[in-house]
Amino acid sequence: MELLRVEALKKYFPVKRGLAGPSQWLRAVDGIDFSVDEDRIFALVGESGCGKSTVARLVLNLATPTSGKIFFGGKDISELKSTSLKAFRRSLQIIFQDPFASLNPRMTVFDTISEPLKIHGIVEKKNMKDACAELLKKVGLGAEVLNRYPHEFSGGQRQRICIARALAVGPKLIVADEPLSALDVSIQAQILNLLQELKRETKISFLFISHDLKIVHYFSDAVGVMYLGKIVERAKTEDLFREPMHPYTVVLLESAPRIFHSPTHPQARSPKVIGDVPSPIHIPPGCPFHPRCPRRFEPCDKFVPLLEEPVSKGYSGRLVSCHLWNPWE
Repeated sequence: MELLRVEALKKYFPVKRGLAGPSQWLRAVDGIDFSVDEDRIFALVGESGCGKSTVARLVLNLATPTSGKIFFGGKDISELKSTSLKAFRRSLQIIFQDPFASLNPRMTVFDTISEPLKIHGIVEKKNMKDACAELLKKVGLGAEVLNRYPHEFSGGQRQRICIARALAVGPKLIVADEPLSALDVSIQAQILNLLQELKRETKISFLFISHDLKIVHYFSDAVGVMYLGKIVERAKTEDLFREPMHPYTVVLLESAPRIFHSPTHPQARSPKVIGDVPSPIHIPPGCPFHPRCPRRFEPCDKFVPLLEEPVSKGYSGRLVSCHLWNPWE
């Protein structure tokens, strides 16, 4: 069953040109659609600045969209009030990118984990310590850390505490915004295995935001590739990694670090992509990727390709925004 649905979502930020100049619009999120089903993991990938974290804030109702709709459990989250909004907050939690900044340094582990339990009235006061200890056990920490402060822990331990806090209210969906990028590689593997184990036990869904393609390939069920605020390709994870269709997806996969025995190996060369990412204030006409695309041709700088199923047979269930697959008529 569908748990989260995003429709034509946009978020523009005004940017002033000097003190007296007119405002321009930074198109952080520019009309995206996707959904997350129950007990599934949907990943958003793309370069830094493509709008992934803005999507996370919009889904969590921490920012107001310029236009578009977000439905959670079939309800428009912009219309939630009072009790319904509190229930929504309980059903959807976040794991932040930086475990060093997302914990209050003046709060003990017990204070941090018990706070959401108190706010939502989930556990009686007399049982609070046992409930917190049980949550810590789920993430591989013992009850002896309850009275310690964040500065006493390593990065991986802090992220485990953040995960315990997110699990405290029994959410249906967790937004994981680059939850591994601030950690060492060995610690990343431990946290990723922990998330997978929790997923199997609790059937929680994830909106997983990352730029690490290997982690996305290992952890997700479906992927949306973002570029300049738009989703340019959406597919099941195995389909996308086996046969990427959008030129930008191809570039991303070829850019992932790999080890070759010889530097002259044909795949050891850098992918042929032109220039840098354009400004989200001055997005080029036509396909936003066309100034950098190695496969651009005549219609690419004139018409914006729609995100739709490729015309070619055998590609049902995936969407791509490219004139190579959906010729402009």
